[in-house]
Amino acid sequence: MVILRGRAWKFGDDISTDHIIPGRYYHLRSNLPELAKHVMEDADPEFAKKVKPGDFIVAGKNFGMGSSREHAAIVIKLAGVSAVIAKSFARIFFRNAINNGLPVIIADTDKIDNGDELEVDLDKGLIKNLTKRIEIKIQPLPKIMIDILKAGGIVEYIKKHGKLPVETK
Repeated sequence: MVILRGRAWKFGDDISTDHIIPGRYYHLRSNLPELAKHVMEDADPEFAKKVKPGDFIVAGKNFGMGSSREHAAIVIKLAGVSAVIAKSFARIFFRNAINNGLPVIIADTDKIDNGDELEVDLDKGLIKNLTKRIEIKIQPLPKIMIDILKAGGIVEYIKKHGKLPVETK
């Protein structure tokens, strides 16, 4: 069972990989812990200083749009964010996040405000907004994605299992 708990940091629509890791820090891509100190800086200059381990990034539509920077998902995770919850994700960001062990959850985020305390059950597909005492149903991630997340990412999953399962129909 995967249950995550933390505070919501709310952002709007169209948060790009440039918002997540500004291009002016490109030279830090070989030093990911240092790069993580600048995560979300162009959306909220103080975010990296304020976020606590377990907190959530909550956003609108099209989170992670733009370039296919794998580093974007990695530095979010390194900053201590337990998951990103958004109305929709750029496809490549979504897969990069799962592959690097960062849960990404598609949900209606209108009933989540900045600072709300959340509890997310990935297996049941449920977000509990503890501040507002409401529940938001989400479509659970496929089992293979949950297994990849539990392993810490696709590399760790393959180290443990030797390969990804193959679906046959």
